[in-house]
Amino acid sequence: MMLLASRRGRVLRTPSIQKEIHMHIDWAGFTPWTSLAGGLLIGLAVALLILLNGRIAGISGILGGLLRPSKGEVFWRVAFIAGLLIAPLAYGLVASLPTVSIEAGTPTLIISGLLVGLGTRYGSGCTSGHGVCGLSRLSVRSLAATITFMAAGFVTVFVVRHLLG
Repeated sequence: MMLLASRRGRVLRTPSIQKEIHMHIDWAGFTPWTSLAGGLLIGLAVALLILLNGRIAGISGILGGLLRPSKGEVFWRVAFIAGLLIAPLAYGLVASLPTVSIEAGTPTLIISGLLVGLGTRYGSGCTSGHGVCGLSRLSVRSLAATITFMAAGFVTVFVVRHLLG
């Protein structure tokens, strides 16, 4: 089996099979300005939380702190999570919300959620805590965690799309 490059895409050549593989860009789903605005809002929220409250904006840690509440810790945690829930509703007042499509059944979603929760506990934080907050603080542990998250995601997509599907 040999891969050859061409102008139209990669061509997979074997003695009996020839197949062209093309990459397509979903231009309808390409939203650089709303993505930039979302990234700026996340960065602003993270910076304000650490500057004004001295806390890291890792969602698992914020939610986990509500399960074992400490005095003076409940209000800001509830406010942060309420903001996460209210923000899409506020956005929906000024623009149309995207259509949500989940291509997985209930058992898959439950298993996935449990695996994410388990990974969050073993990894001492979630993707937002490590990827946004930890990397901005130059944390080596967060760099290792983020590389692991991304690599696991790449491998999962490859296996699901190319080996199983």
